[in-house]
Amino acid sequence: ALLGAMAEGETLARNYSSAADCASTLACLRALGAEVLREGTEVRVRGGLETWRAPSRPLDCENSGSTIRMLAGALAGRAFRTVLTGDESLRRRPVERVAAPLRAMGARVETTDGRPPLAIEGGRLRPVAYDLPVASAQIKTAVLLAGLQAEGRTSVREPAASRDHTERMLPAFGVPVERDGLSATVNGPARLRGATVDVPGDASSAAFLVVAALVLPDSEVRLDGVLLSPTRTAFVEVLRAMGGRVEARLEASDPEPVGSIVASSSRLHGTTVDPALVPSLIDEVP
Repeated sequence: ALLGAMAEGETLARNYSSAADCASTLACLRALGAEVLREGTEVRVRGGLETWRAPSRPLDCENSGSTIRMLAGALAGRAFRTVLTGDESLRRRPVERVAAPLRAMGARVETTDGRPPLAIEGGRLRPVAYDLPVASAQIKTAVLLAGLQAEGRTSVREPAASRDHTERMLPAFGVPVERDGLSATVNGPARLRGATVDVPGDASSAAFLVVAALVLPDSEVRLDGVLLSPTRTAFVEVLRAMGGRVEARLEASDPEPVGSIVASSSRLHGTTVDPALVPSLIDEVP
């Protein structure tokens, strides 16, 4: 939805999530001037960065950390002031890690003791080569989205692999991404074009159903159309290490790996999770 609002033309997202965080994103995009039409699980977005306008009030990201951090990157190149805020929980979450690289690119970014509300006054940006202190897909995305509005090459390098949805999705919107190990690079300024996107089933939501099948005697569950990105399926690896009978079957790979997961009753035992796996496992830890 965010890329669609930045793109020229219309974007159609099918199987768009009903989750509150995703609805928060749509509300913020509407407030910035994008046309958003939602019918059931389909969302149509028409925008273009040049049509974005200063919102009349602070943008309420509610409880969505993804929304506030990624939207900050897109807003860093817009020549107006925006305040991003959220509910009580979100206002306790740190945002300096996203503010720092955007300041380095030339945006004026103010936080409230390192937390939201987050005020951004964007404008002309310069490219950066930024080393993330901690692996974070949200901050990586914010820097790349700002980089699309800068003149030249913007690179982000991570200490460990995090989710790579942005790197996979940008080419679908007409923007190439150079990937080299743990770094991703975009060349700006770049113009996105609208796309049609079939959103895979959410791996984090699937994890709970998989665990339910493993721990319930004489049970089996098959989940179809699930995202199988290696950056999102470390939970399968951990469950197998615990003795879980879990099989993932890849059925498509462009722009995202998608397929089915089958899980059945198992005798589980304890295991130790390697720290390097945690960025690909963060929402599945519960």
